[in-house]
Amino acid sequence: MNYLQIARDTLSVESLALMQLSQRLDENFNQIVELILACQGRLVIGGIGKSGLIGKKMVATFASTGTPSFFLHPTEAFHGDLGMLKPIDIVMLISYSGETDDVNKLIPSLKNFGNKIIALTSNKNSTLARHADYVLDITVEREVCPNNLAPTTSALVTLALGDALAVSLITARHFQPADFAKFHPGGSLGRRLLCRVKDQMQTRLPIISPKTNFTDCLTVMNEGRMGVALVMENKKLKGIITDGDIRRALTANGESTLNKTAQDFMTSSPKTINQNEFLAKAEDFMKAKKIHSLVVVDDENNVVGLIEFSS
Repeated sequence: MNYLQIARDTLSVESLALMQLSQRLDENFNQIVELILACQGRLVIGGIGKSGLIGKKMVATFASTGTPSFFLHPTEAFHGDLGMLKPIDIVMLISYSGETDDVNKLIPSLKNFGNKIIALTSNKNSTLARHADYVLDITVEREVCPNNLAPTTSALVTLALGDALAVSLITARHFQPADFAKFHPGGSLGRRLLCRVKDQMQTRLPIISPKTNFTDCLTVMNEGRMGVALVMENKKLKGIITDGDIRRALTANGESTLNKTAQDFMTSSPKTINQNEFLAKAEDFMKAKKIHSLVVVDDENNVVGLIEFSS
């Protein structure tokens, strides 16, 4: 059996479904985005089974990108979880058929509370669609499942529609990387986006003078364990020597390099960054310049540290 061809056919069918979804969107989508933007409460998403799983992922995306959101399980809602709702919340209900019993049972309570309802369904004539304030069509021609049963294509379309809403809201809110980091303080992402250069820089610096001989320069670099030495004179930065500078000097001059001093093979006017810049900016700058060490300065341009980056 050619599983590779099955995979390609699957992706082709699902790609077509996404294109059809894109072409189906109309002014109704704009109205929903504006509704969510104006919401003073939370975006509450509910669904059963696969729709519920997709809803939970949508909640995670919305909540982490500036749209307060939580998942409400329709069944649990009848056993006290409706108490989490406020009239100012917007409720998005997902049901491909629009006739999921536990989902539709929520409608009278939501109407009584005064919540606006957004329906994600394939049936515009369904109970859910008829009672919703807004409807987004998640119709697919068929599930890519060979039996046309397992929610596959429809699940993907629903997920993609959620992403389209999230990206629209991110753009409308001018949501920036620093904003994103506030909700992701853990791990490397939070470290890069929240930390300042001064929080991560090395302050025990390998310093030499322009007249330092080659051997002493290597000694300082080895002791510093950063593969770099700062060439300073009268507390002013004159240059930097890296492992690469050492290799190039040896290649060009051979044994005569041993008779040279730091000023003969240092890189003059090394790149610097202010200690108050975000760590992410420093790393992006080093990537762009293809350097692994960056000199850190204060507002008076005094050398205060070194920052390293390993790609």
